[in-house]
Amino acid sequence: MNLNLAGKRALVGGASQGLGAACAWQLARQGAEVIALARNEDKLAELIRQLPTTEGQKHSFIKADSGDLPHLSTELQACLADGGPISVWVNNTGGPAPGPAHLASPQEFVHAFSQHLPGSQVILQLLLPGMRELGYGRIINVLSTSVKTPIANLGVSNSIRAAMANWAKTLSRELAADGITVNNVLPGLTRTARLESLMRHRAQVAGRSEEEIEKEMMLELPIRRFAEPEEFANAVGFLASPAAAYINGINLPVDGGATASL
Repeated sequence: MNLNLAGKRALVGGASQGLGAACAWQLARQGAEVIALARNEDKLAELIRQLPTTEGQKHSFIKADSGDLPHLSTELQACLADGGPISVWVNNTGGPAPGPAHLASPQEFVHAFSQHLPGSQVILQLLLPGMRELGYGRIINVLSTSVKTPIANLGVSNSIRAAMANWAKTLSRELAADGITVNNVLPGLTRTARLESLMRHRAQVAGRSEEEIEKEMMLELPIRRFAEPEEFANAVGFLASPAAAYINGINLPVDGGATASL
């Protein structure tokens, strides 16, 4: 099985922590030259210093906010001009704040949409020429299992993730003939800062301890534990590789079997 990404450049969003950082590590281990994208320059710089360079890679980072489209576009254009085409893109952006859909303001939906789809479209249109030139493209969107079954108390997130999933499915059919695949990976409950934030919010709403909430959430999982970020990144690494060339347009849950649908 060919998982080798040596000679390929990979852009990883949300790479300063959590799932994004784990994906950056995995792709670097497979030989890719990683460009880490996030807002926290200190964390990005630390990540780049630590990533493996066994294939002689020169990793780098872009400090940008996915909602600031002009800055995002300028920084990514400079990266492409300096280093050449990017053939792997892990599209990962933090999720909206929790809360019921019926209590969310219209502006919360607008803000969440602006942080996800427009920025993704900007990046897509900048990366596509290079992917087509190379005849190799892997677009991997980090979404949520809410794409399959909406999650209680994540009203805005459920809505935006569904929009992103349909955007990706549409692209998968449009771009496949160019050697570009588009897939969505759906994390379940994974030990990240996002999960800690959700458990904290759930505990505050219920007037209970975070420890109680954590135990309760684990009991809801068939596998009886949370995932580690590295386990999620393994799936991303496979989809980014040559071995996954005929896998296109799918929603892949990495959730220990928790999603109650096929």
